[in-house]
Amino acid sequence: MSASAAPAAPLLELRNVSKVYGGGLFSKSSNTALQDFSLVIDHQPPTITAVVGESGSGKTTMSRLLLGLEEPTTGAVLYGGKDLRRCSREEWRTVRRDLQAIFQDPFGVYNAFYKVDHVLTIPIAKFKLATSREDARRQIDAALRAVGLRPEETLGRYPHQLSGGQRQRIMVARTLLLRPKIIVADEPVSMIDASLRVTVLGNLLQLKEQYGISLIYITHDLATAYQISDRIIVLNRGEIVEAGDPEQIVKNPQHPYTKLLIGSIPLPDPKRRWGDTIEDDTGALAEPVSAAHTAHLDPDDP
Repeated sequence: MSASAAPAAPLLELRNVSKVYGGGLFSKSSNTALQDFSLVIDHQPPTITAVVGESGSGKTTMSRLLLGLEEPTTGAVLYGGKDLRRCSREEWRTVRRDLQAIFQDPFGVYNAFYKVDHVLTIPIAKFKLATSREDARRQIDAALRAVGLRPEETLGRYPHQLSGGQRQRIMVARTLLLRPKIIVADEPVSMIDASLRVTVLGNLLQLKEQYGISLIYITHDLATAYQISDRIIVLNRGEIVEAGDPEQIVKNPQHPYTKLLIGSIPLPDPKRRWGDTIEDDTGALAEPVSAAHTAHLDPDDP
């Protein structure tokens, strides 16, 4: 009887990764941004893993490590079982396509001198995704429609002519063109109006459920992590303090830091009615809030 085949390596793995800044020849002080961090993303099924923590918790350092933008001080980042530090140029090309990112600032990723078409045509050309100009346009149109945008109202415009939600959805469409295996979404809705966050979060869920793409959702917002993730990892000062099922983490937190995060989530008061008066910090009554005061407001107005 032949020996059973060895199990396939995970799609992506951060294995006991630590990252220390400073402490070199010219600086004796050092800062540990990430300490003994481990994460495994399997090939199947597609999942959404949320990494939650406040600013300075190590979230961005973790994302830069798994994207290959930084090298770990200790530990290893592996893609398909291969250490990123040992990848050949051709292997890196595959990693760059399979591992995509959506960043926090939906304006900063654009070049203001180019129309938004530029961020969609460049990956098609770089990775030779289309057989002709007409094929490229068909793919772009399909990707835009998949995230709820109309190509005729989106293409040909400059970044400043679109809302933050539209710009972020274009970036989701860009990743969709490449059909990656994993997307790292670093605070993708933190700079978008609250009214548009649901749309972008819905797009992220669609990437998993309809296209089979796994996501690593990095956020300080435990509420949105609970809504869309299959697993939550809570980071504090570079260390994992709690990890598990969203229901378990939110409804039965074990670590004091997780309890603090949950306690900071604002909850609606079911006893307060629309139009009730509230007191400001001076004890004076504020003007009642009513539908008449808010009906004219556009969420994209400055």
